[in-house]
Amino acid sequence: SRSPSPLAALSRVLRLERNRRTAVVFPLQNLERFLAPGVDTTRFHLFQPSLAALHRAEELFRSSRHHVIDYVSSAVRMDHAPPPSLPEVCFVGRSNVGKSSLIRALFSLSPEVEVRVSKTPGHTKKMNFFKVGKHFTLVDMPGYGYRAPQDFVEMVEAYLQERQNLKRTFLLVDGVVGLQKTDHIAVEMLEEFGIPYVMVLTKIDRVSRGLLLKNVLEIQEFVKEKAQGCFPQLFLVSSVEFSGVHLLRCFVAHVTGNLPEVEDS
Repeated sequence: SRSPSPLAALSRVLRLERNRRTAVVFPLQNLERFLAPGVDTTRFHLFQPSLAALHRAEELFRSSRHHVIDYVSSAVRMDHAPPPSLPEVCFVGRSNVGKSSLIRALFSLSPEVEVRVSKTPGHTKKMNFFKVGKHFTLVDMPGYGYRAPQDFVEMVEAYLQERQNLKRTFLLVDGVVGLQKTDHIAVEMLEEFGIPYVMVLTKIDRVSRGLLLKNVLEIQEFVKEKAQGCFPQLFLVSSVEFSGVHLLRCFVAHVTGNLPEVEDS
């Protein structure tokens, strides 16, 4: 088992000085001060949970004797998937977007949970199911684009269309390069099936502030103009520096119905 990141627990983040704390918990809002005057920032604040909600979400991601978090199974076909008994979220994105690293960061307070992270893009070839106690299931989907499994389309389309307990799809986009052609294809698929989804920008520690801001504004404009089923607020994350991970845990808890105190946005 591995040691969790120093900032994996909210209690450690709250000891940081204010600007650093905001950068870790609310990285999108942290960018606001660098915007030109007059830019509409409504979409920067749509999901703004309380400290109590962030703590409650953290407890859901912390394994205990009475709340076991564990890898359940892998599947290449829907008839191999575990029964759809709990609310479910899935994470999908290009092969090298950092999907497994992000899922490992989400589960970092439960280091016994085995999330395989490979230096080789396209390592995830199956749908991997993780059960979070009696509360929800999280699914790590194979990456698309470079080195995607041969039957990727059939597998993912079948999952998205048939999985009745799917509450939200998290579409991961590389924060360094922004939306790519393959991401547009993924968006078109989600829109066509009427699947509610949210966009997550990964690797924000690897990109300059100016380029990150440019990518954020371009994607927000794309979502506003072209997307019907996408939650209007982007989520920014760094699995290395832990930025945005606490907020993302909270949003997962929220969409799976485990934060009744957070109003539906």
